[in-house]
Order: sequence, then C-alpha cells, then structure tokens
Amino acid sequence: MGFIQTVKNIWSVEDLRKRIGITLLLVIIYRFGCYVVLPGIDPNELMALKDFTKDGLMQLLDMFSGGAFAQASIFALGIMPYITASIVIQLLGMVLPAFQKMQREGESGRMKMNQYTRYLTVLILLVQGPAYLLNLKYQVMSAGGNVELGYWTIAYMTLILAAGSMFIMWLGERIDQKGIGNGISFIILVGIIARLPEAFIQEFTGRLLNTEGGGLVIFLIEIVILLAVIAGAVLLVQGTRKVPVQYAKRIVGNKQYGGARQYIPLKVNAAGVMPIIFAQAIMFIPITLTGFTGGEGWFARTFSDMYGFWYNLVYFLMIVAFTYFYTAITVRPAQMAEDMKRNNGFIPGVKPGKPTVDYLDSIMSRITLPGSIFLGLVAILPAIATVCGLNRSFAQFFGGTSLLILVGVILDTLRIIEGHLLMRHYDGLMKDGRIKGRTTGNAAF
Repeated sequence: MGFIQTVKNIWSVEDLRKRIGITLLLVIIYRFGCYVVLPGIDPNELMALKDFTKDGLMQLLDMFSGGAFAQASIFALGIMPYITASIVIQLLGMVLPAFQKMQREGESGRMKMNQYTRYLTVLILLVQGPAYLLNLKYQVMSAGGNVELGYWTIAYMTLILAAGSMFIMWLGERIDQKGIGNGISFIILVGIIARLPEAFIQEFTGRLLNTEGGGLVIFLIEIVILLAVIAGAVLLVQGTRKVPVQYAKRIVGNKQYGGARQYIPLKVNAAGVMPIIFAQAIMFIPITLTGFTGGEGWFARTFSDMYGFWYNLVYFLMIVAFTYFYTAITVRPAQMAEDMKRNNGFIPGVKPGKPTVDYLDSIMSRITLPGSIFLGLVAILPAIATVCGLNRSFAQFFGGTSLLILVGVILDTLRIIEGHLLMRHYDGLMKDGRIKGRTTGNAAF
C-alpha cells in the first residue's frame, strides 16, 4: 500500500507529472530512432556486425547506444562522442589556465565550456562516422554480404550519423530542462536497460533447457547474487566520509552569525566509472593489434582473452591505479582548504593551511584504497560470471560500467523525485530516511 500511495502522491503533483510524461515521451522518440537503419543498408546483412559487438569495447559502445551500434541505426554513434568531448574538456579545465578561468566565471563560463564541448563533439563525430562506416562495410563483406559505400555515400551517411548523435544530445538537454534527472545519463540508462529483458530471457531459457538438472534453482541463485551485487554497488556509489567543519562565530549587534558545524562529504568512489572506461580503452589495444596483425604467442593469446586470469588481473590493477589518478586530479584538498579559510571555517583539532591540506589528503588516500579495490572487483565480476557459466549478455549486468551507471542514475532520479515530494510536504520515497543520491547531476561520469 505504501508504494501505491507514493505513486498517487507523485501523480498528484502537476509539475512532477508533466516532467515524467515529457521524459517518457523523449525516451520513446529515442528508442524509435534506434531502429531506423541508415539509408542503403540492408538490415538482413547486419548479423556480422552484431557478432563483432559481442565483446570488448564494441560491446560497451553498443550497450551505451541501446543496440543502435549493432543495427547500423541513424543513432549508431550514440552519445559516446559527447561523453568523450566532455571528458576532454574536463581534463583541459584541470591543466589549462584559460579553461580554469572559465570554470570560475559561473554560469557564463559554464555556457562557454558547453559550447566548446559541442564543437569538439562534432569534430569527433566527423572522425568516428567514416571509421564506423568502413568497419560496417568490412564486417558485412566478410560475411558474404555487399554494401556499396563510395566517397559521397560515406560523406552523407557521416552527416546523418553526426545529426543523429546531435539530436540525441538535444533530447538530453530537453530532459535536463523539462524532464527528470540528467538527460545524457538518463539516455545511457535507457540504452542499458533496453538490453536487460533479452539478456534475462536468454539466461532463463538456457537454464530451463539445461538437462543436467537444477536449472531453475541455479537461475534463482543467480538472481539473488545479482541483487547482492546491486546492493554492493549502491553502497559504493553512496559511500561517503563526512569531515566536520566548524565556522567561526561572529556577533553583529544582537545577532550571531556563523558558528554552525557542517560536513565535507568525501566520496569513497570519487572517480565514478572513469577508471573502468580508461582501463577498458587501454586493455582493448592488444585485442585490436592482434586482430590487425594476426599475432600469435603468449602475449597475444593472453591479452586477447577477456575472460582469462592474467587479462583480468592486469585490468583490476589498472582500475586501482586509475582510481587514484582520477581522484587526485578531481578532488583537490588544497582548494578545499583555501575555501574553508576564506569562509572562516576550520576542521576541529586541525590548523588551517597546510595541516588541513595534509589531513584531507590522508583521509582521501585511506578511503580511496577500499573504494578502488571494490571498484576493480565490480569491473571484473562480468568476466567471473561468464567463466561460471552465465550467458555473456546477462553477465554484463553483474558489474562493470553498466551496473554503476544503472545504480547511479536511478539513485539520482529518485533523489530528484523525492525532492519534489518533500517540497510539497508529501512523504518521501523512503519512510526511514532520505535518499542521499548524488551531489552532482552528472551521473554518467
């Protein structure tokens, strides 16, 4: 009954009802576009491309595009070029003074950086478009099919692919403005969830047809383990270390200002999914080189097997290393200490200045270690699940980038809905406490 009452409360808030309706409408438009095949491409000849996207980085790209990548859709390039451009602009904001200045300019600076992100997205699309089309031609022809792609055909198809990705970006911005949650993250979420029913049915059918016995029991055990992994991912996303900050008292007349105690929430997983994305991109290099050179030997065989021990060990260690690296460049104790000093704040028992910087740095080092290890374990869980006999499509939901994005975006969306309910004096989504969610709206990263 509590769930039904919560749904009634959500539906009774007119603004929230409109936002959810607009979000669903835009998502439906996006999903329809994923099935619109590029002009001149025979959908019946795309089986080779689907086989090509079963593993590795291609599987990740296909997942983020909601299957459009493997279907040669007008949305085939998906939202990944925009994400790549956003990451590049963020990194430039950490190293270039001009971009750092724009970050400090507030809303005007943010608009300038968004504009630069769009320009860079277009450049990436103009490079990725021909590469995707040439790979499509190669995969179809290798399977005995035929695709006529001349220079002019590649040119106008590239424009179609670029327009499709920019349209997805526009849909994401409309969800930001008129819908619920972060639009780009929500579109990625929809692409991931779209693959879940098929993967679930394949795994269920496989276990049902298992003649060795215990098929359904094993399937139920898999579901329980999946729920446990999701709970662990929620803890990883939500985990924070609160550092108390005391602000100095100031008495003006008969009024007291300041003196309140607040907290700095230091996230256990401040790097998000970026370490996994970086590690995946690097680990995909040996597979690519082996495919081009037809290399043999221990190194080629070892690092071409995504489900092997040595591949996943190196993958795990790289994620741990990248977690420390990305946390170091995104979380800046020196900036935190400077902001506290400027606002007459201090950590109880710690002197302002360098001691505060060292204290915050030591806390981040301690909480990043278990966070990085757990993140590495989550990343290699799909490989472990596949080795244990799970269907590869279903195993992808046991960890990796897809699970973390899934959990992060859902928590962020629930937090926004709860905020609307509490603002209208309704009960939140949980009676025993509020959903913490994310402190930023960028759940994709």
